[in-house]
Amino acid sequence: MTKRNDLLRKIGDAAKAAQLAWEVEREGGNHTIYNLGGKKIPIGRHAELGNRYAEMVYKQCEEVLGEGWWRK
Repeated sequence: MTKRNDLLRKIGDAAKAAQLAWEVEREGGNHTIYNLGGKKIPIGRHAELGNRYAEMVYKQCEEVLGEGWWRK
């Protein structure tokens, strides 16, 4: 299981290194919508997220951060 805070921190650190904005766009019903350099990324509000779900979120960020950015 992946902790939500760890996922957010990992994306935030990568965004900072790439000098991109990483901020809360709005609160949805069951998700928080984040803005990553102009791309909207929805992330569920559970304290622990499944590993497959985390990988899905990382892949959504590839468009902005580059392919396989989370494996480096």
